[in-house]
Amino acid sequence: MGSQSNSQMKVVEGEFGYVLQDVPHLTDYIPNLPTYPNPLRSNPAYSVVKQYFVDMDDSVPQKIVIHKDTPRGVHFRRAGPRQKVYFASEEVNACIVTCGGLCPGLNTVIREIVHSLDYMYGVGEVLGIDGGYKGFYSKNTITLTPKFVDNIHKRGGTILGSSRGGHDTMKIVDSIQDRGINQVYIIGGDGSQKGAAAIYEEVRKRGIKVAVAGIPKTIDNDIPVIDKSFGFDTAVEEAQRAINAAHVEAESAENGIGVVKLMGRYSGFIAMYATLASRDVDCCLIPESPFYLEGKGGLFEYIEKTLKENGHMVIVIAEGAAQDLLSAKEEQDASGNKQLQDVGLWISQKIKENFSEQGKLPITLKHIDPTYMIRAIPSNASDNVYCTLLAQSAVHGAMAGFSGFTCGLVNGRHTYIPFNRITEQQNKVVITDRMWARLLSSTNQPSFLSPKQMEEAKKDEVPQSQLLDDATNCGDGKTGKKGTSKNTK
Repeated sequence: MGSQSNSQMKVVEGEFGYVLQDVPHLTDYIPNLPTYPNPLRSNPAYSVVKQYFVDMDDSVPQKIVIHKDTPRGVHFRRAGPRQKVYFASEEVNACIVTCGGLCPGLNTVIREIVHSLDYMYGVGEVLGIDGGYKGFYSKNTITLTPKFVDNIHKRGGTILGSSRGGHDTMKIVDSIQDRGINQVYIIGGDGSQKGAAAIYEEVRKRGIKVAVAGIPKTIDNDIPVIDKSFGFDTAVEEAQRAINAAHVEAESAENGIGVVKLMGRYSGFIAMYATLASRDVDCCLIPESPFYLEGKGGLFEYIEKTLKENGHMVIVIAEGAAQDLLSAKEEQDASGNKQLQDVGLWISQKIKENFSEQGKLPITLKHIDPTYMIRAIPSNASDNVYCTLLAQSAVHGAMAGFSGFTCGLVNGRHTYIPFNRITEQQNKVVITDRMWARLLSSTNQPSFLSPKQMEEAKKDEVPQSQLLDDATNCGDGKTGKKGTSKNTK
């Protein structure tokens, strides 16, 4: 069995093509740390659980659909409590920070981190960092106790406040040292996880005993490797309300058209799943699937055909779709994301202009944008359970001495994933995959792709579920690239 490592990921290779992409541990740079028996051993709630502690050799495969001669492939360390911990309960000084945009479930994750530290490990207080990354050096902290956070999961948003940008690694780690913080829980999207990786690197460079744990948050579900991000189920469920309203409006008018703009800057997962769940949608437009307006096979032709057949139509469009058709806008937000044009208003106006021409069908169009209503609601039951398990996994990992990791669900199992695997690329809808084909068969919309474009898409895109993640795919998660010693941030 061989192993390779860098500061963000340790790669262990075993027999039959087994590859473990392991997360860092405090003992990697601080030798001879003392260990303590896990307090869960004497916790009455867990006394009846058989094999509650996770074996140190447990791992979860990234790929579960294999052939008889396929190598075992890439694995991640299984999340959960260990027999021994590297922090005594009385020495833990933990903090929580929420970064980036709002998402259903933020308050649930905060609540469960606080409760898990208290009920499982005897840590009575946690520091809440106010206002995102900049709160480390520019704002006061909030003392979080189990009583204080007990009902916050019933509220949307985040009680800690959030912001984009403001990441100054040196100032943040200086603040961590000055406050005596030794566990940092960072809840945020891919940009925030990159910031967490930078914090971990600086902590390691200084040789201080601080565990840095990430909980991935993106309502768009665009973080790679993991099955899904928290808040996504809630977003899809809430999007149904907007789609239903658009359908009622469209159905109640002559040649009625309902246009619903949903979240999805670079990835169209919310639009795709909301469309599949609704069954009232006639056309779904996402960033990954280009389309054109005029001419044979274009969107206008399909709208006219649908109106003549059904008398009404519902269009769902992700916010990042068709940006190549809009006038370029070079501005960026504080997180470095490109500022998008309002595609919902744009496409509504284009449709109105097209059908207002003499001799065309008279239409009634209603445009609905529920974006901020969806972001601001509390998480649903499914996401609440998921948030609870993510928070508990993060706490178990930090107490066990792991650092520089993100918690996530991989093939239905909770795992610890190195930061660089989470931040290396974005998860996107693969339009040559069967899920997109299911959507096309549900809406009966054309693909809007020419035969040449379709061939190029088949050539360029491989569904994530079909990636060959064997020993040649252990560095950056991409087929055919080894690079296990490369430090990608």
